[in-house]
Amino acid sequence: MNGTSNKRSREDESNSDSEQPTQYQNSRIKVGQTRNVDASLVPQAPKVPKTLTQKENSRRLIVVLEQATLEAYKVGKDKDARFQLLNADDHVNILKKNGRETYEARPDITHQCLLTLLDSPLNKAGLLQVYIHTQKKVLIEVNPHIRIPRTFKRFSGLMVQLLHKLSIRSVNGTEKLLRVIKNPITDHLPTNAHKISLSWDAPTVRLSEYLPKIPEDQSIVVAVGAMAHGTDDFADSYVDEKIGVSEYSLSASVACGKIACAVEDLWGIL
Repeated sequence: MNGTSNKRSREDESNSDSEQPTQYQNSRIKVGQTRNVDASLVPQAPKVPKTLTQKENSRRLIVVLEQATLEAYKVGKDKDARFQLLNADDHVNILKKNGRETYEARPDITHQCLLTLLDSPLNKAGLLQVYIHTQKKVLIEVNPHIRIPRTFKRFSGLMVQLLHKLSIRSVNGTEKLLRVIKNPITDHLPTNAHKISLSWDAPTVRLSEYLPKIPEDQSIVVAVGAMAHGTDDFADSYVDEKIGVSEYSLSASVACGKIACAVEDLWGIL
């Protein structure tokens, strides 16, 4: 008798508890229901300097990916022919047929660098600008708002489209996310900027000690080789000096990451 009454009382308690809405349940939003959010809590996309005056007056890190291997190549014949981004994985026979080495077709290096740079807090804070300078002398301006495809296949399709149309617009068409611009690169860099290039055989520096010595009113331009092999004279015509950032040989993507992190620390970006 007592056992039965105790069992019923426990069931009643559990039922009453389940009927009382919890704080979590009260906060749920039903399908189709809208919810007002404080506008101050919604992150705003940083403004991108567009005019020469804006570029001169805004301090940023400017990364130039030099010697990038981005080349559209026609594959197939007649109606089946289509353009693809030449790369060492898919087009080995084409490279051999034309007497070229596999290291001459490494667009994956550019892809990795872009993912590293554009995912950085520095870019999300609106303090990063990236340019791509290909081995074919094509100069590309990268809008900081762009979301680079995560997969190489989709990235390849995007680059082929860019090389043919010369620009890629956003979905709503209000701004260009990628665009081919006129050479030389120096026409697009702030005149009051400290320009360096990364080199494996240059004197190695600690970025935490080197960067604070740059005047606070100057932007920082860093040229990074986005190729697998080659000499590091790609930016000799416009940089002030060459530096090394590690005692070890680094991939271009890792070098970009080290630079971005060091500048974030310098400018107090978390």
